[in-house]
Amino acid sequence: MIKQREHWGSKFGFILAAAGSAVGLGNIWKFPYIAGENGGAAFVFVYLICIAVIGLPVLTAEILLGRTTQRNPVGAFKKLSGSKFWTAVGGMGVIAGFVILSFYSVVAGWSFGYIFEAMKGTFSTFSDASFAGEHFNSLVGNVTWIVGFHGGFFLLTMLVVYAGVKGGIERGSKIMMPILFVILLILVVRGLTLDGAEKGLAFLWNPDWSKISGQSVLIALGHAFFTLSLGMGAMMTYGSYLTEEDNIPSAAFQVLFLDTLIAILAGIAIFTAVFAMGQDPGAGPGLIFHTIPVVFSKMPGGLLFGVLFFLLLTLAALTSAISLLEVVVAYFVDELNWKRHQAVLVFGLLTFLIGIPSALSFNVMADVKWFDKTFFDIADFLASNILLPVGGLFIAVFVAWVWGFDKAVIELKKGAVNFFEKNDWMIVAWKFFLKYFAPVMIFIVFLHSIGLLESAVAQIKQYWGLDVSGLILLILLIRYLKK
Repeated sequence: MIKQREHWGSKFGFILAAAGSAVGLGNIWKFPYIAGENGGAAFVFVYLICIAVIGLPVLTAEILLGRTTQRNPVGAFKKLSGSKFWTAVGGMGVIAGFVILSFYSVVAGWSFGYIFEAMKGTFSTFSDASFAGEHFNSLVGNVTWIVGFHGGFFLLTMLVVYAGVKGGIERGSKIMMPILFVILLILVVRGLTLDGAEKGLAFLWNPDWSKISGQSVLIALGHAFFTLSLGMGAMMTYGSYLTEEDNIPSAAFQVLFLDTLIAILAGIAIFTAVFAMGQDPGAGPGLIFHTIPVVFSKMPGGLLFGVLFFLLLTLAALTSAISLLEVVVAYFVDELNWKRHQAVLVFGLLTFLIGIPSALSFNVMADVKWFDKTFFDIADFLASNILLPVGGLFIAVFVAWVWGFDKAVIELKKGAVNFFEKNDWMIVAWKFFLKYFAPVMIFIVFLHSIGLLESAVAQIKQYWGLDVSGLILLILLIRYLKK
């Protein structure tokens, strides 16, 4: 008897779930500070271009692979290629989801724990960021605290995935995403009504083109790629629960729009409050746990808004974590015929246990290092700097060059015939960016992320006299002429 595959109850449910996968910790704290550090509105402009020409084409391709095959990443590549190499590429996506979730849950646990810190009124004792930083270090140095909230967050993740696609992930997304959006709007309104909020808006939105450099463009490219959860199989797995009646280009654009909108609103909420309370906007990654608690300690009604902020951060992390666990679960359900409940319990527990050394990297295992990196650092580097960009690169190459663009377009038009009759130019644009532009740019981001780009550029300049932009144009020209 053929097992009936689960599907989304509605397109709206898929969009909210996929947007939830894309919206994570990076949207709430990483995007605001990298935008502020790299030219404000000028960086946002560059980022929007990057997300349109790289993020959207690859996102569309990944969702399409899932829907066409109705399989997880391993099954998708296996079904369309029959090749062991490409099947292994799919396996790399499953491994990426497993590794990322193991340490992502630790960081999400910090946010989960800070909901209770805010409720206890702990923030009111912070006079400046140094005190908040000391308190944060004492918490993550406490094994019981950090492992406990890592476990609590993971239990929430498992409960949602355990309930299934429609009854768990879709229903949970329909509850959590609107709550997340409402909380964010409340924080935006509160930030805008504070005295001095205009300084925060100026920091984020006044374009400073002098700060736009090759480095800032690479940062924008990298964030545009990573923010959409590309390369880890999450969007492919979510896409596999779609039907042929669903319009993939429209859905992909809506996911991208929601992801970007939430990142921008988070920037407004954070920096209006930071400037109004006279705190340092250049705190970088420490902004959330060192600076923001001090902001709430000085803000009227800070206890309530502190609770809301860390609830927002936890919900964003939870919607992403759910998609990561689903990638692993879908593989065992599809390929090895495991029951969903069995897969969630076994691999949820296993991923939690693998995450414990990452949690201990901030206390009892802080001095245990390989290549001068803790267990947490190694897991982060392996997933973020290697597995994700390589996975995204292979997805673009596979759809455009291996599976075949003509076959891909036939599948893409299912559910979107009327859409492409009015927007046939989008097929041409998708082909160019997916086939020529995205692979080159993702490869450059990969070199940058592992620290090899600078030496590669030096060699190219020495022998060819080209900078990075010249090399990109040359590669694109050669590929186009060989078409």
